[in-house]
Formats: sequence, C-alpha cells, structure tokens
Amino acid sequence: MRWRAAVGKWFPALVVLCWVCRAGGGETLYNGIELPGTWPPKIKALSREPLETPPYLVSPPAIIPIDVGRQLFVDDFLIEQTTLTRTHHLPVYHPANPVLRPDKPWEGKGSAAAAMAFSDGVWFDPADQLFKIWYMTHERPRATCYATSRDGIHWDKPALDVEPGTNVVLRDGPEAFRDSSTVWLDLEEKDPQRRYKMFPVYVEEKIVDGKTQVRKWMRIYFSPDGIHWTRAAESDECGDRTTVFRNPFRGKWVFGLRSGTPLVGRCREYVESAEVLEGARWNSKEAKEKRTLWIGADTLDPERHDLNLFDPVPSYDQVPVQLYNLDCAPYESVMVGLFTIWRGQPRDRGKPNEVCVGYSRDGFHWTRPDRRPFCPVSEKEGDWNWSNVQSAGGCCLVVGDQLYFYVSGREGIKGTKSNGRCATSLATLRRDGFASMDAGGSAGGLTTRLLEFSGNHLFVNVAAPQGSLRAEVLDEKGSVIAPFTAENCQALEHVDGTRIELSWRGATDLSALAHRAVKLRFTLTQGALYSFWMSPGSSGASHGYVAAGGPGLTGATDTVGK
Repeated sequence: MRWRAAVGKWFPALVVLCWVCRAGGGETLYNGIELPGTWPPKIKALSREPLETPPYLVSPPAIIPIDVGRQLFVDDFLIEQTTLTRTHHLPVYHPANPVLRPDKPWEGKGSAAAAMAFSDGVWFDPADQLFKIWYMTHERPRATCYATSRDGIHWDKPALDVEPGTNVVLRDGPEAFRDSSTVWLDLEEKDPQRRYKMFPVYVEEKIVDGKTQVRKWMRIYFSPDGIHWTRAAESDECGDRTTVFRNPFRGKWVFGLRSGTPLVGRCREYVESAEVLEGARWNSKEAKEKRTLWIGADTLDPERHDLNLFDPVPSYDQVPVQLYNLDCAPYESVMVGLFTIWRGQPRDRGKPNEVCVGYSRDGFHWTRPDRRPFCPVSEKEGDWNWSNVQSAGGCCLVVGDQLYFYVSGREGIKGTKSNGRCATSLATLRRDGFASMDAGGSAGGLTTRLLEFSGNHLFVNVAAPQGSLRAEVLDEKGSVIAPFTAENCQALEHVDGTRIELSWRGATDLSALAHRAVKLRFTLTQGALYSFWMSPGSSGASHGYVAAGGPGLTGATDTVGK
C-alpha cells in the first residue's frame, strides 16, 4: 500500500520524466508535443493580427499520451473528427459578492478602502484544510494581508503577530510601495521553509535634479506558513504588473514581465527558469539570449466604443485594447491563462479591465477561442465591478463539482478615473466546464486521434439529463476492438455528473488496451461532453494538476478521485 501511495503521489512527474527522456533533440512533453531545440521560441516583434494557430494544433503528435489529467475539449488537439458542436461556457458571479470586503481600519476608509487580490493569490492548503487568500490594501504604506475560510465564501481575518492585532503579513517600507504581487503555494517544494513563495513588485519614486525618477523591481520572499516571510532575493528591473507562475508539466518557473511596444501597447515578455531565484536575473547576458516577447492583445479583442475615452489619447495609451496582465495555472492536462484585457481609458471611469480566458498545451503558445469577458465588468454604477476586474494568482480552485475563480473588483467613482472602493469576489463554473462538445436530439459523434494510456478505467464529465452517451474503442486502422463496441457499452442515460465511469459488457476494465495506440469514439444524444480521462483505479483520480487545489485534494494533482 505504501508503494501504491508513493506511485500515486509522483505519477505525473514520472510521466513527464519518461517523455522528456524519449526526446531526441528538443523536449518531448507529457502529451507527446515535441518542442524545438531552441526554446522558448524567439519573438522579435508582436503583431495586432489574431493569434497564430499553435504548432501542436497544426501538426499534432502521431500518438497522444493521456496519462496526465482530464482531457479537455478547449481546442481540436484531441479530435480527429466530430459532428458535435463546441460551446464555450462562462462562469457565474456568486450572489454573496463581494465575498471579501474592506472592513478593518488598516484597510482604508471610504472610497480609498481596499481588500483586493491584485493577482496575489487564493489557494486551498491541504495541510490546514483551509482556503487562504493574500490581498492588498490601497492606502500607503500599503500592506499585504491574509485571510482564511472553511468554504471559500465566508472569510476570517485572523489577528496575527506580524503587526499585532491585525492580519497584515507584509508592510511597505518607506522607500517604495508594492504594486502587483503573486503568491504561490508550492506543494512540490522539498524545503518546508520555501513552501510559500511571494513575488511582489515594488515601485520607488524619488526626485533627482527636480525630476521624478521611477524604479520598479521584484522582491522574492519565502515562507513556511504564508504568514511569516523572509526576503530571499531582489530581481532586475521590470514592469509594475509583472506576475509569476509555475509550469509543473516542464518543471519551470515563468516570469511574465510587463512590457510594451508601440504597436500592441501593454504586453508580456517571457522568462523561464528551473530554479526560481535564478529566474529573477532576467537582464543577465545568458537570460537575455532566451528572454523573448510573448503575447499581447489583438484585433479580436473587442473595443469599447461606447466608453467616454480620452481624446486625444495619452501617448502611452494609443493602442485601444491592451493586455494588462496574465495569470496562469496548471489545470488537469492544460495551462489555463486568465488574460486581463484593458479596453481603453475613459475620462469618467476607472480602467475597464476584464478577465478573459485562454489555453496552452506547451506553456508558451495560446489559443483564445472565446473573446467574451470570462469575468466581466458591470455596466451598473455602484456595483462592486463597475470600474474593473482582475484575476487572482492560482487562477481557480476545485471545489466539489465546481471551479472557483476569485477576482478583485473596483467600484470606481463616477466622473473620475479613481478605482474607488476595492473588494474581492467569486465566480463559479462547472468542473472542466470551459468548453463542451454538444449534441441535440439526433445522435452526434466524436472520434479522437490516436491515444496511448496506462490507466484501466475510462471516466467522463457529461451532462445528458435527457440524453445518452456511449463509447467504443478503435484500433489504428479504425476498426472496432471487441469487446469495446458501442453495443457492449453500458450506455449512460439521463445522467449529469463530473466523474462517471464508462464500462463494457465482457470486460472488467481497459487494461488489455494499455500502452496500445487506440482511438475513442463517443456517440452522444441531447447532451454535453466536457472531458474524458483514463484513471489507474476505480476512484477516477485523474493525476492531473488542480490549479490552486481544493477541499478533499491532498496535493498539486488529483490523486483522490472520489
């Protein structure tokens, strides 16, 4: 039993290692994608043209390994052919919003009050069985505060010993003030003193010879408990909305540097490093050779012509729609990106930033098939999100059959550019619910590309309360493999669940097909198929990454299932 537990804990890392070792030149990823020998790709200039199709969609792997995570239909990576229709879904704001409000003296007063996750982070800590949030106050000297929750909705602000009687865990010094920050609960860190990592960006303003000089840089802090922080390093200079995430599929820390070009305005540069402190030296000669422009907004991001925008626009805001921030996290078998899109600066309203969503299977190239706001601003003055909305670090949490997305919102003050009162709110989405493949009253089908797996049990996330789902298994030539036929499949009828096993008469499981190249063909009537995956056991554990975690999960990946 101890051996099984150990294998379950390290299963995703073992899969990643095996695929890297199979690579001939460039890295080969857990999903069969082969990276070029030069990585990351060097981008010399960004364009306002729509995103190019990622290389892994232009030329998918001949065989796709699916041992890591639930397999999502956010793009065509897994699909050979289909008559189903893809639908992209949006989360719903929780009726209790804002779930975290400024109500303490040290969080400010009136329109200057703030309890906002400016990226920062919202995580579920399996050691303490608590939701934890780090957030920013606004009045200077600014503070980073900490709160906990049992359910992710009702939050407590504990009295701590850092600033006795408050929930402040880090306070600005006199020389600079914090701007954006990222907090990362690193459940794969071996040193308990570095379990939590914080990456705040600081801004220093001083007058030299009558002129204001501004310096912006990042500090890196470590903590064993998320409360007591030790400064470990200071970075090279960077933009004020620079954020950080870890790509566990490749074992890399990625620094998304705030940058800008005349053509796309605000955008991102990319720096990666296996060691987190080394990554902060992005101006070194060695780092500059790999540092590259990454991504910005483009012409598919809709403008807001209805806003009372500045005219003429200030020189640094000439581009009407820009990428203000990008937070990323690993979810199941993909990287999910939350793109904060800036729609232009009104004369009489705060920055109307909205959160949109994108997906990556190699951690660098993105698809953004749905440009609607994922977490939008409100058009009703006085609402918590009338001015703007921005994402939290960690991106989402798995809470039962739902995903929790936390965002900070600003009320704004009509007639000004002020942020106004700032708070943190919650949006919820079905688990795996980013996109579904749908069928109406007539049966539709979906055939995957060639897949390879070592798991024994096929699970699906499907909503068909009035319909049904069957599956069959095909060999490389497209012939059905007995007994895994549609006729032998125990049809799922009138079901709606995020973890349901498919089985066949004449077979106890799919172990006979392990390590063999096969295709799956799903037949769906009047329903929506969100994902499928192969699990080593009947619990349905996906061994995929679970972003910022959630109740019942014990680590960075789903080793629990039921």
